[in-house]
Amino acid sequence: MRIPESHFKTPVVKEGIPFIALAFGIFLVCLYFLGTLGLIFGVLPLFVLNFFRNPARSALAGEGTIVSPADGKIVKVQKDPVTGRWKVAIFMNVFDVHVNRIPVTSVVRNITYIPGKFLNADLDKASEHNERNTLVLQTEDGQEVSMTQVAGLIARRIVCYAEISDRLPAGTTFGLIRFGSRVDLDLPEKTILSVGMGERVKGGESILGTLPSKQSI
Repeated sequence: MRIPESHFKTPVVKEGIPFIALAFGIFLVCLYFLGTLGLIFGVLPLFVLNFFRNPARSALAGEGTIVSPADGKIVKVQKDPVTGRWKVAIFMNVFDVHVNRIPVTSVVRNITYIPGKFLNADLDKASEHNERNTLVLQTEDGQEVSMTQVAGLIARRIVCYAEISDRLPAGTTFGLIRFGSRVDLDLPEKTILSVGMGERVKGGESILGTLPSKQSI
């Protein structure tokens, strides 16, 4: 990656520091001009600090294990009627951790950034119309997994430090999306999923399922 994994080991991601400083500055200005009434604006730096938090996570990821790439709620679990591949989508609200992680131990084969709209990421059409960034990953046994970072209604910046040819273990932190967003997974047809609609998952910790064995491909 262009930035080492150690970049993400801090309790708050470094990309959030300017936003935290700005929010704290606004709070101090409000406190100065409004007195005790300005204390109300103390929620602003707390909100931003909470958004950019980076909790330590570790999953017992064995061979073929699919680790959740993000915190949030499962809003889509279905098979593509044409390809037969599984589509799984995780919606992150503004209170979720927005650091993104690699779902399977793999090599990055392709990265495609597509500019777009900023519709509510909870809507299914956001995957087709919103700003997004897709990583195509290949496991050691040749299986392909695609992961797409999708910007949302408030999110206006997708951050991705992974590069083509990077070899990354499952759970590796590689980027983030600022303020409300979504991550979509495209998985092999015979993947065995262990999550369902409406479930909440934790990035780098929750297990979404298992890729098909080499014999069953």
